Amino acid sequence: MASLEGKVAFVTGAARGQGRSHAVHLAQAGADVILLDICQQIPTVPYAMSTPGDFDETVALVEKVDRRAVRLECDVRDPAALAAALERAVAELGRLDVAVLNAGICEVTETPLVSAEAWNAVIGTNLSGAFFSAQAAAKHIVAGGRGGSMTFVGSASTLTPTFNMAAYIASKHGVVGLSKSFAKDLARHRIRVNVVHPTNCDTAMIQNPAIYGLFAPDVENPSREAVEPAFRSMTALDTPWVSPEDISQAVLYLAGESGRYITGTELEVTAGYPLL
Repeated sequence: MASLEGKVAFVTGAARGQGRSHAVHLAQAGADVILLDICQQIPTVPYAMSTPGDFDETVALVEKVDRRAVRLECDVRDPAALAAALERAVAELGRLDVAVLNAGICEVTETPLVSAEAWNAVIGTNLSGAFFSAQAAAKHIVAGGRGGSMTFVGSASTLTPTFNMAAYIASKHGVVGLSKSFAKDLARHRIRVNVVHPTNCDTAMIQNPAIYGLFAPDVENPSREAVEPAFRSMTALDTPWVSPEDISQAVLYLAGESGRYITGTELEVTAGYPLL
């Protein structure tokens, strides 16, 4: 495991799913963790979003491995609030070394029918929110003068698009551009910036009726079991979806010494999606 002893990491979208997994893995590697999540429902999102109770559990899991956790309930679409909250957290923990820009939502609608509200929510969270978060984090990592790592969470949908997710796919293409721009601009500060592309990951963003309906349109009230064959058929390796922990291992690899000369890259954790 990468050693992050004495370092501080910042994870957005940390209340559950991939974000929780990233936070816990970073803590297990020795980092104290600044955790950020909106913990509210965005009206256009077709599945239940994280709650304060979810966030409580993530904080407890970080503290269980004897690392400090600073909890920020904040919307990444609000740059002023985000920057102020992170400023307070960094002052409390004393430094910032690693950022994982993970917060994201998806919305499932036929492309010609996507509403302006839904488009703005997805682009605002996944792309603008990633930019605002990275911008705020970069300020503190640069100020530390020790170098560091920033990892954006992209999506395998940038490799091969799926139906009815135009806003999500556009946002993740934008994240690739952001990561490469930050990598270029921050290299002189010895800050490495990369993007990890997960395939379908076993989290609430995938495991919900809206997504099930996308992959089993002819099945009434499809279940996890009903859609598993469709998901499994999308990968070269024999799995319908990867676990959050699989993505966290990639994040750790990039954050630690193992990734010390890796920057500006796209790391695919896709189980061979699209089929090799």
